[in-house]
Amino acid sequence: MLKTRDLHEVPVLFELLSHPDVFPYVRQKAMTTDEFYFITKQTMEAEENGELISRTILDEYHQPIGTINLFDIEDGHGFLATWIGQPYFNKGYNKMAKEQFFEEVFYNTSIETIFMKVRKTNARSLKAVLKIPYVALGNTVYPEVYQKINLQEEVYDLFTISREHYLSYQQFTANEAAVDHEVV
Repeated sequence: MLKTRDLHEVPVLFELLSHPDVFPYVRQKAMTTDEFYFITKQTMEAEENGELISRTILDEYHQPIGTINLFDIEDGHGFLATWIGQPYFNKGYNKMAKEQFFEEVFYNTSIETIFMKVRKTNARSLKAVLKIPYVALGNTVYPEVYQKINLQEEVYDLFTISREHYLSYQQFTANEAAVDHEVV
């Protein structure tokens, strides 16, 4: 489940993002709770200005367990950044959060493409992105973006999800479900 960000969740999220298995991969790094309050407030203001989209990921008890964000929104494109607290790894929350987020973004905004830059050495993130059936490798399709994210050296692979691929996949799965439920 996703919800808009708010300041009440900062202490719980800060504790989760501080874990050594999470912190290196978090885009908005904070060394103290106060710093994370400040970053969260800036994030909320940036969303009000249309610069990003940020949601808190909740577990089944409505407790915050991570965040999912679309940063650097420009010309109908943005960069996805997701993190989940270490106690919630491998429990399906990442997949659920992405599915809900993509639905919100592609049905309720003018975003055409979601970019994901994934460290070539980050096995957990590579495994997660490759599970998305409508994802495409963008290294050669968007060479200017690929070069931009790898200015110094080739550290990242670029993956993309286009509105067209996402909606086509949704239509295909809906049609498949309808066929499975037909009475002959």
